[in-house]
Amino acid sequence: MKLRTKLFIGFGSLFLVTFVLSVLYISILQGLNKNIDEVVKDRYQKVKLADTLRYEVSNINSILKEITLELDSERNKENYAQIEKSRKIAIAALNELDELELAPHMRELVIQVKELFTAYNRIEANIIELSGNGRREEATGLLLNEGRTVRLVLFGAIEDLISYQETTMDEIVLNSEQEYHKARNITISFALGGFFLGALIVGWIITNIYGRITKITSALSQMPLTASDDKMPKINISSRDEFGEIALAFNQMSASLEEHSKQEKAYLEAMQEHSLLKTRMAEISNLQQGVLNLKDLAQILINKITPSVGASHGIFYLLEGEGDQRVLKELAAYAAERLEDGPRRFQIGEGLVGQCAVESKIIHLTRVTDKHIQITTGIVKLAPKSLILVPVKFENQVLAVIELASLENFSQLQQNLLHELANIIGVTINRVAGHMQVQRLLKESQELTEELQIQSEELQLQQEELKTFNEKLEEQYRESEQRTKELEKIKADLEDKAYQLEQASRYKSEFLANMSHELRTPLNSMLILSQLLAENQQGNLTEKQMEYARTIITSGNDLLQLINEVLDLAKIESGKMDINQGRIRLIDIKDFAERHFIPVANKKRLNFETIIDHSLPEIVYTDEHRLEQILFNLLSNAFKFTEKGSVVLTIRLADEKLRLNTTLEAEQFMIAISVTDTGIGIPPEKQELIFEAFCQADGTTSRKYGGTGLGLSISRELAGLLGGFIDVKSNEEGSTFTLYLPVHSQDSGPDIIENESQELVKPVEQSQAFLKGKKILIVDDDVRNIFAVTTALENHQVEVYFAENGREGLDMLELNPDIDLILMDIMMPNMDGYEAIKAIRNKPEYDKLPIIALTAKTMKADREQCFSAGASDYITKPINTEQLMSMLRVWLYRMV
Repeated sequence: MKLRTKLFIGFGSLFLVTFVLSVLYISILQGLNKNIDEVVKDRYQKVKLADTLRYEVSNINSILKEITLELDSERNKENYAQIEKSRKIAIAALNELDELELAPHMRELVIQVKELFTAYNRIEANIIELSGNGRREEATGLLLNEGRTVRLVLFGAIEDLISYQETTMDEIVLNSEQEYHKARNITISFALGGFFLGALIVGWIITNIYGRITKITSALSQMPLTASDDKMPKINISSRDEFGEIALAFNQMSASLEEHSKQEKAYLEAMQEHSLLKTRMAEISNLQQGVLNLKDLAQILINKITPSVGASHGIFYLLEGEGDQRVLKELAAYAAERLEDGPRRFQIGEGLVGQCAVESKIIHLTRVTDKHIQITTGIVKLAPKSLILVPVKFENQVLAVIELASLENFSQLQQNLLHELANIIGVTINRVAGHMQVQRLLKESQELTEELQIQSEELQLQQEELKTFNEKLEEQYRESEQRTKELEKIKADLEDKAYQLEQASRYKSEFLANMSHELRTPLNSMLILSQLLAENQQGNLTEKQMEYARTIITSGNDLLQLINEVLDLAKIESGKMDINQGRIRLIDIKDFAERHFIPVANKKRLNFETIIDHSLPEIVYTDEHRLEQILFNLLSNAFKFTEKGSVVLTIRLADEKLRLNTTLEAEQFMIAISVTDTGIGIPPEKQELIFEAFCQADGTTSRKYGGTGLGLSISRELAGLLGGFIDVKSNEEGSTFTLYLPVHSQDSGPDIIENESQELVKPVEQSQAFLKGKKILIVDDDVRNIFAVTTALENHQVEVYFAENGREGLDMLELNPDIDLILMDIMMPNMDGYEAIKAIRNKPEYDKLPIIALTAKTMKADREQCFSAGASDYITKPINTEQLMSMLRVWLYRMV
């Protein structure tokens, strides 16, 4: 019996026991796995879907509560989106639950849940509709009554679903535990039996194999091995068992040793050939000695190298020229045909010769099929079998290329020989080229010496002239140095002037900002108090006194307009004017003009007309605020200087000729907004003057018509910031001012982010009485401002506290922690408004306390700094009392 058969019998028995044990174990595991799959994939999935439905319904209910209390329309838009998202998730969970395999009792519960969820959706839609229409009390009642009832019933049905599935899962888990204990006992029994059976089989196999191996080892140790001959001893194969296979492996090893002996002999032969090639390389090196001409050197080398490497054809190319004019030119050849048009030439990178020079490495072709390459004898023309190109280098720079063709393939030793020869040849070429360069320079030097001797006499004659010329040059040099010093002094003066101008510009901006604050603060008190007088809430003022108050308000607003115009001009000059691109409907521009100027036209009995070109898109993109500012100035001037006739506003597409002469982006086009009047007109020589600050066409008109002369100056600068310009045409019949403006179309315009501000927030109706009895702290160092704001607030039955700096404000807040809102001035001594706001926000109990910043500074950075410090809102001086009251109501309502 073979050893393999014995092994099969022994290990087959072990495999059979293991297989039976594995089948039994897998069968039990499949049962357990089926139970687990039912729990995880089926029961757990149903519980998960029911939980998802319960969570989303609870989320919808929470958002509905917020909707019934929230006044912020933007926030409610987010709430509606959240409700829609939760509704979709809940419906998806219901649909997925309905598609699963369900027991009859489970199917009835799912149908009940779907009906209750549909009813709850109807209640939800009614609540949203009532809240959107302002009927919040009805919405709240519906949510707390019918909505609560349906939601509780729905949650009860969902709990029944979850409870039913959890009970079923508990039963399945209990059955799985019983199956597991059963499988464990069976597995232990079979494992013990298999262990004893395996031990018996392994002992029997080891005893049998050990005896056979001992016999084979003894036989091999007695067999002699002789390595002196190519023939190695063999073992005759007579049996077909495993021992016969061992004998076969021994014979294969013997054959391998024979092959190794043959390879060793081949290596010795190759070494002899290599030594021969080294000898030839030495011979070629000796031939180069004493050669002082490159052409002779090239011919000697090609004549010796070609046959030395078994080649039949060879050409030696030398690199000539400089820079881009370098070429590889044929300098010598071996058995090569001469060309009628002269030696062969290749540009660097041209053909294989030029490419060899670029790559600076050997190129070897072993399958040459081009019939153009031929080795010619007197009798036949033969095509070469192999082609090799070798670069000749010196210090990593290619100096030449050797091209060889052979009727046989070049061996690796021949290629190595060529590589080493190339290095030696490179040194020789560099030496010979250097020698030839020295010879050429020596010849040129001799020729130059002769020329110098001839020119020496001429130079002696010119020395006197040069001496005189040098004296003049020295004088000019001294004058040049003097001018250079003067220019350096002028440059230093100009740099100093530039620095002074920069300082003056900064001081001017700071002065205007500070002056704005100083002017706005008293103006704030004047406008608030005059507004209170004009309202005459006590009814103790005469009509004349009320007229005085209204005149004060008008004068104060005129002064505020002048301050704003001066600040706008300062912002433009200092480069701090911000441009914010946004979406604009052209119809809104028309409405803006009519809303502001139809009352003016009616008062002055003028005809006012607005025209929009229908070919224009409905929506364009530019800075709406700056566009309205320009348009307001142009229309104000038109109505100011027109006593009779009409004013016409036209919005149209700019002329094609103008658009072609203007550099526009691909998505832009040019519109023209014209204001035409029948007023007094502007003389041609004054049409440029009117755009200067504080200037008008006629000095006397400022007395008759009023105005600061800043409107057109600001408008022109704003037009430039928007990428456009303003053109004027005028005669005695009237004037036309045209604003040319590049705008984006609706399809290519940027996304617009609408700014959330309290002018946009819908004010709370006064009937809700949110101001009465509220406690408000005013922190301001200006007593006049405290008096004015306090008076306005007390008219609304507000309890007012005040402090004159930030430190006193913190102390007042400590004494009165129930304060509902703080009005915080920014510019104060000791502790300013920024520091006071940060100190308040650092206390957790005041984290949500509304703080409205009051400041006379109107730069963009001032507003951003207020919000960075922690202010809730921002209002500029002089304060508009209606705006202030609206803002107070909104923030106090939010706190409620």
